[in-house]
Amino acid sequence: MAFSSLRDYVKNLEARGDLVRVTAQVSAELEITEIVDRMSKGPALQNKALLFENVKGHSVPVLINAFGSAERMARALGVRELEELRQKLDALIDLRPPQGFGDTLARGGALLGALRDAGVRPRRVKPRNAPVQAVVETGTASLDTIPILTCWPGDGGPFVTLPQVITRDPVKGTRNVGMYRLQQVDARTLLVHWQRHKGGAEHERVALENRKPTIPAAVVLGGDPACIWAASAPLPPDIDEYWLAGWLRGRPVPFVDCVSQPLQVPANADIVIEGVIDPNEHRPEGPFGDHTGYYTPVEPFPVFHVTAITRRTDPIYPATVVGIPPMEDYWMGKATERLFLPLVRLFLPEVVDFAMPAPGLFHNLVLVSIKKRFPGHARKVIHGLWGLALLSLAKGIVIVDDWVDVHNPTEAAWQALGNVDWSRDIVIAEGPVDQLDHASAHSSFGGKIGIDATAKLPEEGHPRPWPQVVTMDPEVKARVDALWPDLDIPTLKGSV
Repeated sequence: MAFSSLRDYVKNLEARGDLVRVTAQVSAELEITEIVDRMSKGPALQNKALLFENVKGHSVPVLINAFGSAERMARALGVRELEELRQKLDALIDLRPPQGFGDTLARGGALLGALRDAGVRPRRVKPRNAPVQAVVETGTASLDTIPILTCWPGDGGPFVTLPQVITRDPVKGTRNVGMYRLQQVDARTLLVHWQRHKGGAEHERVALENRKPTIPAAVVLGGDPACIWAASAPLPPDIDEYWLAGWLRGRPVPFVDCVSQPLQVPANADIVIEGVIDPNEHRPEGPFGDHTGYYTPVEPFPVFHVTAITRRTDPIYPATVVGIPPMEDYWMGKATERLFLPLVRLFLPEVVDFAMPAPGLFHNLVLVSIKKRFPGHARKVIHGLWGLALLSLAKGIVIVDDWVDVHNPTEAAWQALGNVDWSRDIVIAEGPVDQLDHASAHSSFGGKIGIDATAKLPEEGHPRPWPQVVTMDPEVKARVDALWPDLDIPTLKGSV
């Protein structure tokens, strides 16, 4: 189902017993983070979305951990389970092995057209009918009215952590929506942490090259949860994130014109911060307790000057907390992983599945299963993934055979550790890495490793016969299945 607003999503969570309303007074400075961190790392059955209704010094409630489980993340995107995202996109594109590079490009164009058709026929809402413009503040607009969280003790200040940051290419006019953290400096100033590999940073470069003095921008908070998640999706430059949200919703996102900037924003959002970004003005941003589990250092990032704030009469402020995993962002990344598997297969059809385990923090480890057909096939996939969108930032890629469950860490580790001759089966390279990577000697550039953990062929330097995997005879398994209810094994009863 598609939700028309964040409040509708909250009602759905509550109806399903998946929301806790916190009425006790708590502080947006550190206390909410500590509560959420305990929730994220506690027993799965106790992991709920939290709505803080009594935030000290604020009248706006804070919603957090709204995407903090597989079930909640799936429900937010209108499916029963995250695997349905892959199935929906599989049904949209032809996944037969492409007949050459031209066929691959044609299929990519067909996908682009389908997403565009889903998202570019929006209903333009008049300002008086747009919920997010029920209250409009320009000269009196103040960020202090929003319960922006200070998440960790070493943070450089309060940070907006779950935004949809809208900009347009200063030359082409194409829209980008990114989830970039924003540090509050004062009542009318933010710092925009868009990493150099992201679409917003490219808009900044284009503005500088073309001597554009400012970049119109809008920070959208809340609204349809599909729109919130779409801002985090690593899409190619020509695919609008709100097209993807419209496709997931089953109907286009309704928009309204901003009151002070030449942009359009989702009409059903909760809060919109309008402003301009000066590509020539940078200030020190950070530190920030990031999803790596470490503080990212102070670095210069562009300044966002507020020109207006609009909101609903009853807004909800959405936030998230990142830190030592597991946290809510893991499930947001898992949705990306499932949805983008068909896109990976479009270029690398031998890929069966891939997984990015929580301790790997998305970019540190990617486990990939393939249908191996020829010598060096695993290496071909390693290099192919390092050339594919944001997977180019992956520090470690492990390739296993098609029967291995990459979502089972024990099974994947068994293959990765047992099938590798470390003098032969690794690829060491240097290339782009995530800007948040603290281990690389240089920012955004460092060492990477690819590991071929597939069964080896003689042509790959393994002349000995490869052993068979130990498995039970299927007939014996069937007989034991029939016997199982009569076996007196209390600790295992009902486990089959």
